[in-house]
Amino acid sequence: MPKVEIYTTATCPYCMRAKMLLEEKNVAFTEISVDGDPALRGKMTQRAQGRTTVPQIFIDGRHVGGCDDLYALDAQGALDPLLAG
Repeated sequence: MPKVEIYTTATCPYCMRAKMLLEEKNVAFTEISVDGDPALRGKMTQRAQGRTTVPQIFIDGRHVGGCDDLYALDAQGALDPLLAG
């Protein structure tokens, strides 16, 4: 099973959509809340090549992007192979 990490904030609707898609696919993920934690948000930004918006999603350490990127991968049929490990 791949290691899926998702950086989120509590009120972000895109974070909720991304988590919903992962849950629909029965994928376990680690949610990392960056609410009120500038250092953690800085680490996320560094890992995400400068992207500062949430969510930022990583599969096995590979940055796949945000919510729209995750849905685009799914639409292209490229998400399931990544999640299959």
